[in-house]
Amino acid sequence: MTTLLVVRHTPTRGTAALGDALVSGAHDDAIEGVEVRALPPDETSAADVLAADGIVVLCPANFGYMSGLVKDLFDRTFLDIGGALSDDGGGAPASGRLPYALVVHGRYDTEGAVRSLRSIAEALPWRQAAEPMQVLGDVDDDHLAAAYEVGATLAALLSD
Repeated sequence: MTTLLVVRHTPTRGTAALGDALVSGAHDDAIEGVEVRALPPDETSAADVLAADGIVVLCPANFGYMSGLVKDLFDRTFLDIGGALSDDGGGAPASGRLPYALVVHGRYDTEGAVRSLRSIAEALPWRQAAEPMQVLGDVDDDHLAAAYEVGATLAALLSD
């Protein structure tokens, strides 16, 4: 059985609804052989990430950047989960096998959050499996359906 790790920082009704839809999609009845583990970032360890066969990161965009708890996750685990640093201390490009997806919700701007998350992911042994889902403003039924599809897509990639 493979494992999909959903790191979900959901402090608002909107992000919580997106997280619930995403996890529901990953549990779609048509998908078999995938264990879905949904954890908040402050309870996610390097061991959790290393044990995963795929990962989705869902977070709010705060002040044009990823949420602090998600940043803390990467601060705590980056080198342990295979992060590569260049000579200047920045992230070094890596190529990887771990499929990942991003879901970011913001009121005004999500670009900075997506850019920073992609920058981190590119320095990890991860590969982008879906375009980042960016939600601005209130979460509606179309957003929930799209989040469901992100979860289902990543789980289907890992399915037996």
